[in-house]
Order: sequence, then structure tokens, then C-alpha cells
Amino acid sequence: MNTVTSYKRIEILDTTLRDGAQGEGISFSVQDKLAIVRALDELGVRWIEAGNPGSNPKDMEFFQRAAKLKLEHAELAAFGSTRKKGVPVAEDRQVQSLLSANTGAVVIFGKSWDIHVTEILRVTLEENLAMIGETIAFLKQNGRAVIFDAEHFFDGYAANPGYALSTVKTALASGADRIVLCDTNGGGFPDAIARVVEEILYALGGGSREAEHEKGSSPPPVEAPGAVLGVHLHNDAGMATASTLMAIKAGCSHIQGTLLGFGERCGNAALAEIIPSIELKLMYRCIADGKLEHLFSIARAVAEISNVAVPDSMPYIGASAFSHKAGMHADGILKVSRSFEHVEPYTVGNSRRFLMSEVGGRSAIAERVRKIDPLVTKDHPAIAALAAKLKALEAEGWQFEGADGSFEIMARQELGKYQPLFAIAAYRVVSEHPARDVAAYCHAWAKVLVDGQQEIAAAEGDGPVNALDGALRGALTRFYPQLSQVRLTDYKVRVIDGKDATAAKVRVLIESTDGVRTWTTVGVSTDIIDASHIALTDAIEYKIIMDIERRFKAYL
Repeated sequence: MNTVTSYKRIEILDTTLRDGAQGEGISFSVQDKLAIVRALDELGVRWIEAGNPGSNPKDMEFFQRAAKLKLEHAELAAFGSTRKKGVPVAEDRQVQSLLSANTGAVVIFGKSWDIHVTEILRVTLEENLAMIGETIAFLKQNGRAVIFDAEHFFDGYAANPGYALSTVKTALASGADRIVLCDTNGGGFPDAIARVVEEILYALGGGSREAEHEKGSSPPPVEAPGAVLGVHLHNDAGMATASTLMAIKAGCSHIQGTLLGFGERCGNAALAEIIPSIELKLMYRCIADGKLEHLFSIARAVAEISNVAVPDSMPYIGASAFSHKAGMHADGILKVSRSFEHVEPYTVGNSRRFLMSEVGGRSAIAERVRKIDPLVTKDHPAIAALAAKLKALEAEGWQFEGADGSFEIMARQELGKYQPLFAIAAYRVVSEHPARDVAAYCHAWAKVLVDGQQEIAAAEGDGPVNALDGALRGALTRFYPQLSQVRLTDYKVRVIDGKDATAAKVRVLIESTDGVRTWTTVGVSTDIIDASHIALTDAIEYKIIMDIERRFKAYL
């Protein structure tokens, strides 16, 4: 019989393509799934749980096409359930579909909470054990590595510990290569998760961690072969990341989650948060060597494919993870980085940001401006002028801490390093409602001047800002073809002072991307279209400036 062991290297199974696909608003095409597999393989995770071939034709098509991929680090795993009640395992269509997926590994989930066995599956406790054991044994006989997900294990262990334990013992005796304890309802607390992991390790022959080594030290490597114990945790109580890390400290060697944390209900454990903590804090290895510094870019690639935004506040890879606003913080960071940062941003591919505001201080402003002119110090006259301008504009409702593009244009103006690239001579935006049962119709036209040449363009849009964006870029693309690569990824409107009702000023923030970089610009006005026009103009201008500078640096 196998025993469960712990290793200093932690296995990662990413289930973005299976459990993540069950998240609200997530829908992957076959091409999307193939692209995400390549990204996860580049990161160097051990397993990619890629879907349920028995659930829909799209997943089966994916597995057929995925068989042609040449993966460097990861191995694909198909996902499915134990055989159905009363059906011989060799005749179960769902089990046969797992073999048809032709993956080297299969993830099988089985019930470990007795209430699910008797009230949901409506089988006897003994029949459920037979379903688990026969399915795993059959897949092993057909040459598959088997990862057994003990569904609802922590709730089941609390309700009936003897039966929950018998499900994983059955899986282990039947040849399972990994035993995974699932907090399917996501309500577990980190200390409870860790306690149960230690108890199960001991019960399955992994020994007592407290007896083998002092608390707080790394678990010793175990040379003897055996199944690996893991966890699969959901985030319904907001503790999936903490619980996963505690499970590792308790002895788990295999963890499951989705890269960005999205999934059923409140989502899964977020691997983009967990992986850096494993490698930088616990000092274990869990992905391919040298890949941690690519985490930021790979996470964003997966987000782009998934059509979701990475939360700014997400640890390690969020835009705000290494952002500093207070002047004292900025000054401290510039002197000793660890004074206000728990790790260096570059270790995960992120970068430090100093947020521009009236409380930021001259040191933070100078640090940002050095991207434009490396010789600028906090005593430069332009820094004092920028600090005063920030205070004056923020008093009027402007906000630059999230508008890096607009701030950089303003900084260039103060430094004398700004030259207008175009002028908008005129524009018009019209919204019409032809009939009650017809959607609003918006169109815009814009006249631009570039080096004395005039261009006029018109566009229709889903709304007035979309139409204006199309008209401006349509007119300017003749002079700057690279603008065809740009698209808006976010648009936010904030009423600055609600007491003025419809006459209030509004602040518009626009996020743009060219597929490689992302930048944000801001506009403020009592006219929402005018505020949008200001932010759009900055967004276009920033893109052109960045491209000019990139070509200049390449020439040098």
C-alpha cells in the first residue's frame, strides 16, 4: 500500500481551465484554452487540469488539439468523476471519455462527506467506496497517473471523520498517486485546515511532523516513494491563500488553484499570490527555475485571454502591490527599499510606482520624472512647479495617482520636453434615439491638424465616447498608423461634488492598451464628453510619445 509523503518541492496544479471556467462571466473558446496552456507551461507549473471531456464536445475538441502541443514543463490532466452508481466502471461513458482525452494524468473527484453520499448521490456508504476504488484502479490499469480529489473533505471530516478518512484510504489503496483534500464549500479557517492536514498525514502513514522536526522548520525530504498529499481550497471565507500556505507548512506537497483566483462562487485559491510566497517566503521551489520574474507578465496574459482585469490590490502582481503615495513612504523606499516593501518588485516581474498626489512629496515626484530625465533631482525647479500644479489641480477634482499617462505628459510640459503632436480643431458628438424600441444611435466626427495637414473622420459607436474615440483615431491613423493597435480597456466616471447635481464636475479615467503596455489618462470637466475628450487625447498622445521614444532608443 502507498503511503503519503512530503517533499521540499511543492507541486502546482492549475485548474483555471476547469474550475476557473465555472466562474461567473468566464467563457473560454478552444483557442483561448490552448493559449492559456502555453502561458501556464511557460510559467512552469507541474499539472494543468484542462477540462472535463465527458461534459461537452468543446472540451473533447480541446484535448484532441492539445495532444499536438509540445509542452516543456507541464502535463495535462483530464477531469471527471468516479463511475456512476450501478454501472460497471469499464462501461461508464464518463470514465471512458477520460481515457479518450489521452492525457497522462486524470483527476478524479469522489464524495467524502457522508451527507453527499446518502442525500446527493443517494447510494450507500459502501457503494461510494466501491465507486472510488474501482474507478481509480481501472484508470491505473490503463496507464494513467491518478489524482484523487476528495470533494468536501474538510466538512466531511468534521461531520464523520471515520468515513471521510476511509474514502482517502480507499483511494490510496487503489493506487492513487495524489490525495487531495478539498474545501469545496470554501469556509475553512487556516488553523483548522492545517490541523486536519497534519492528522491525515499521520493517519495515512506520513508520520507526525511534530515528532520528526521542530515546529517552524522545513519538513525533511522523504526518499521513500508514495502518494503526495495536497489541498484544493475555495475562497468563500476569504482565506484560501492563507489556508493553502498553512496546509503546505503542515506537510502538503501538492496544491491546486487558479492563477488569478477566479472560479465557482467566490473563486479558488489564487496561485499568483501563493507561488511567490512559496518561493520567496517558505523557500520551497514550485515552478520552473527562473520563471518567477515572469509571473507578472504571464498573469496578465492569462487575464487578457480570460477577459478579466487583474485587481489593482492583488498581492505581488497587482498594479498597486508596490505603489507608494505618502511622501514619507516614498522617501523611505528610495533610501532602503525593504523599509516599506516586503519583497523586491522585480522578483515577480512587477515594478515600483510612486503615486502622484498632493501628499506624495517631492522625492516621489522626482523619482517618477527621472523616467523622462534621469538627471532631475527633487530640487529641480520643475519638481517644485509640478508639486504646486498637482495640489492646485487636485483641489479642482483632478486625480493623477491612477493616471500615469496624463501625469507624464504634464511632467514633460514642465521640463520643456513636450511638443504637441497634433491638434483637434473641432469635434462633434451626437446621440439620437430614433424610436422607443431602437437602441440609441451615436456618431461623432473630428477634425485634426498634424504638421499643417488636415484630416476629418467620422465614426459610429455604442455610445458617445466610443464614437468619439473612433473618430479621433480614425483621423489620426493616417499620420500615426500604430494607433490602430490601441483599444480602450476600461472607462470610469466619478462625480466630484454631488451637491451640484447635474451641473457637477465629473472625472473620467480611461485605461488603454496596445497589447503590450497599458496606461491610464484622466480628464475633468462639467461636461462628461469634454472630460472624456481630454482623457482620450492624452491617451492617444501618450501612445505616440512612447513609440517615438522606443524607436529613438533602438536607434541609439
